Amino acid sequence: MKNNVQLITYIDRLTGEGTQSLTNLLNEQLTGLFSGVHLLPFYYPIDGSDAGFDPIDHTQVDSRLGDWNDIKELGEEHELMADLIVNHMSAQSKEFKDVLKKGSKSVYWDLFLTKEKVFPNGLSDAEQAKIYRPRPGSCFTKSSLPNNESANFWTTFTDNQIDIDVTSAIGKEYLARILKTFSENNIKIIRLDAAGYALKKAGTSCFMLDETFDFIDQLTDVANKLGIETLVEIHSYYQTQIEIAKRVDRVYDFALPPLILHSIFTQNFTALAKWLHISPRNCITVLDTHDGIGIIDVGPMNGKAGLLDNIEIDNLVEKIHLNSTNESKQATGAAASNVDLYQVNCTYYDALGQSDFDYLIARAIQFFSPGVPQVYYAGLLAEPNDMALLSKTNVGRDINRPYLDIDRIEKALNKPFTKAIIILIKLRNETEAFNGEFTVNSNNSLLEMKWQKNENNATLIVDLADRQAQIEITENNSTRIISLNMLLNMS
Repeated sequence: MKNNVQLITYIDRLTGEGTQSLTNLLNEQLTGLFSGVHLLPFYYPIDGSDAGFDPIDHTQVDSRLGDWNDIKELGEEHELMADLIVNHMSAQSKEFKDVLKKGSKSVYWDLFLTKEKVFPNGLSDAEQAKIYRPRPGSCFTKSSLPNNESANFWTTFTDNQIDIDVTSAIGKEYLARILKTFSENNIKIIRLDAAGYALKKAGTSCFMLDETFDFIDQLTDVANKLGIETLVEIHSYYQTQIEIAKRVDRVYDFALPPLILHSIFTQNFTALAKWLHISPRNCITVLDTHDGIGIIDVGPMNGKAGLLDNIEIDNLVEKIHLNSTNESKQATGAAASNVDLYQVNCTYYDALGQSDFDYLIARAIQFFSPGVPQVYYAGLLAEPNDMALLSKTNVGRDINRPYLDIDRIEKALNKPFTKAIIILIKLRNETEAFNGEFTVNSNNSLLEMKWQKNENNATLIVDLADRQAQIEITENNSTRIISLNMLLNMS
């Protein structure tokens, strides 16, 4: 993976059209900005109950977007990342429909996980209480089978997402077949979606077990042999993230987004600086994604202190609600059919009260943090909360999943913020110092982040008290200073 800025996007929601339109956009209006693209689910269908994360056929490109040849062409110029949805598949798939029709006699019976497979002697209340689920309600869905029989299928997320038995021969073959298809079509990196939930074991939390690491290792080995890198997507306690990072190729730095917000809200960088001293270096950094802004990643857990305490987290969430004029509250928690208990649904731009300066500071901090930065398509264009889409779908996360077209993109590219972030992206891509060593220092409202490689260095200095921020770059015995305040005014 190149150490350059990457884009995260849905194909249809950014362009309003298919893969060829995205290729054209990247080669024209966005030329030279992104070395890689994380293509959010483009499998059949893209408009299931979970925006493509409930594939009927994981190896089929939705025909509305094109076909594998279009994906392969896009991958000629950009490193492509795709989601390997390891934990589940659609209840509408031919495989699960065959199970409902034939029961245990189906050739696909062993592909799916039931409560009875994990708890053959029954599930006690104590065992039930230990199971970790990020969503309210039961993690099982009872389905009728032939001969008046039934089975409780494991559905970690929704009743349309049936969990796969990844330990079975057919489960392993299913995942291997997807990886082979990816490798044949220029997919260079896979994001292991919901990998932490893939292994279940009686008497445990059924989340990030020791056996889960073995599963990830085995899957990574298969992928690596096909020329594919792996990225693990896990929301968890921050010290757990540090341990996970030691055992995998790459992880997300999900603690960064809420810590940056907390720093700007409180004008205090102490918590952020603490994290940057110990954060994994083999990470992908984000501010926003297709999901909400994670909170569990910085909070306390099981009596252990977090990067923020409960009061600080409550204040953080309430400030997001206030800045977004309570739009985020309409999309978070029990509102709007929300399914994630540990995330706030809101654009990062609205979380910062649509302040271009604060948002540019946030992006600059992200780009200077250890790891490879990814920028979400709505965040690139400083899109506000899409309340119309939220009202239409009543899906909380749609508040930050807008459908755009080329006219709207053209207008957004002329925003002062968008022009400024494009300058920052080019700076991050072209400055050699970012391939060197990282240091960070802070004093309450003052933050200094520095990268140095030989005689080349790049330093970000942010003073929240004076509302000033600048970047100093030294290359070839010459120093230049870039003021973030001036970047916005120049644009």
